Amino acid sequence: MAETRSRRAPASTGARRRPGGAIRRLPLGSLRVFVAVAEHLSFTRAADALGVTTSAASMQIQALEQYLGVALLRRSGRQVELTAEGAALLPRVRDGLAALEIALDGARAERGAGPLRVTMLSSFLAQWLMPRLASFSDQHPRIDLQIHTGIEVVDLLRSGTHAAVRFGSGGWPNLEVEKLLDEWLVPVCKPSLLKRLGPVHAAEDLKRYRLMHSTSEPWSIWLFDDGATERWPSSGIAFDDSVAILRATEAGQGLALARWSLVADEVREGRLAVASPRAVKFARSYYFACTAAAARLDKVEAFRRWIREQTRGFPPPPGVAAPG
Repeated sequence: MAETRSRRAPASTGARRRPGGAIRRLPLGSLRVFVAVAEHLSFTRAADALGVTTSAASMQIQALEQYLGVALLRRSGRQVELTAEGAALLPRVRDGLAALEIALDGARAERGAGPLRVTMLSSFLAQWLMPRLASFSDQHPRIDLQIHTGIEVVDLLRSGTHAAVRFGSGGWPNLEVEKLLDEWLVPVCKPSLLKRLGPVHAAEDLKRYRLMHSTSEPWSIWLFDDGATERWPSSGIAFDDSVAILRATEAGQGLALARWSLVADEVREGRLAVASPRAVKFARSYYFACTAAAARLDKVEAFRRWIREQTRGFPPPPGVAAPG
């Protein structure tokens, strides 16, 4: 009778890796802590930002350094510095984590899951959008809207942000762009101040007022219509924040040149008054922008339709004909 033998698979020269095994062994949590500590240069501040204890953050860094076999951070009391190895690793880890987050967001976006993230100027959010947001929530109660503000232009292709309301000329490549609002500059002040000092028509009339100066809306634009001589004033009340200058103007501190989108509600409610019949068209306008992939998402399209309707009914300043 023929002899039967059980056959065994030949021994492998190395441990067979299961798909994804290497990724599961990566210390992703420690890498996230490393980026936070490196950016804050403080274990305490990084721990606060991550919502963990300082000791937990320290243990994560120690585990990562043991995993890599190199020191990434140099500690001296409360002072934290990157070593040469840590400085070299930081941008690669930061980019890798960002790419991973974008990939995960993309997977969720395919089924429309997760929050809707939109970026814009803080002044536009505070003065124009905020009073209107309740209607968006009423119309779309299931959309979790998260708004980022800042003056830096967010890279929609890399950041995971779905859409933007941008203030500019509209020339952004690789994005779907739709114009929302033209912008105008108008002189405004407290109504009682306008009643006492009278309207302004030309540069000579401005001498009756204390002028409020802003870096983003300099008086030279209104005086010369082109902004060619923009300059930061050497005297007078000056702000580099559009909302702050409006609060000071409401308090009666002077006459400000303001973007109409930021003051229209205050003028309608009587807190501010337009001091001149002359409004100057600003070179920049407001645009809705998003990537082609984001445009296919129902939540992005819902926000686009909503803000389009809101801007369509927004009136121009006094003396300016509404667009046909």
